[in-house]
Amino acid sequence: MGYTTQQRVAGSFDDVVDATVDALGDEGFGVLCDIDVQATFAEKLDEEFRQYRILGACNPGLAREGLDDEIELGALLPCNVIVYEDEGEDGAVTVSAVDPAQLVGIADNPALDSIATDVSDRFERVLEVIDGEFESPAEA
Repeated sequence: MGYTTQQRVAGSFDDVVDATVDALGDEGFGVLCDIDVQATFAEKLDEEFRQYRILGACNPGLAREGLDDEIELGALLPCNVIVYEDEGEDGAVTVSAVDPAQLVGIADNPALDSIATDVSDRFERVLEVIDGEFESPAEA
C-alpha cells in the first residue's frame, strides 16, 4: 500500500516547484517550510544530490479542526509535498504528496477521516493542476 500520490511531468524544476506552491495556495494551503535537500546535502555532507524539495503544506482551518479532534496530530503536521528531479534521461520532475488517510490512520481516530478525505481531495486537485500545466515526460 502506497503512502503518497504523485504526478510526473516534463518541465523546469523551478517552474514545477512554483506551480506546486501556487496550486497549494489555491487549495488553501500555505507552505510553512521549504527544505532544499540538494543544498542541505551539499552544505552539510559535501555530497551531490538531485534537485529535491520538501514543502511543508498546511491548511490552517483543517489543521485546527484536526487538532481539536486529536491534540497529538501536531506530530504529523504539516503535510509534506515533495518535488524532485527524476534520475532518468527524460528530464521528468515528480510532485508527490503524502496520502493523508495513511498519515492520520496512525492516530486511529475516526473523527479525522473526513479531514483526511478533504485534504486528499485537495492534493488530488493540486496534482491535476500540475498535470494540466506541464507536458507528460513522454510527450516532451
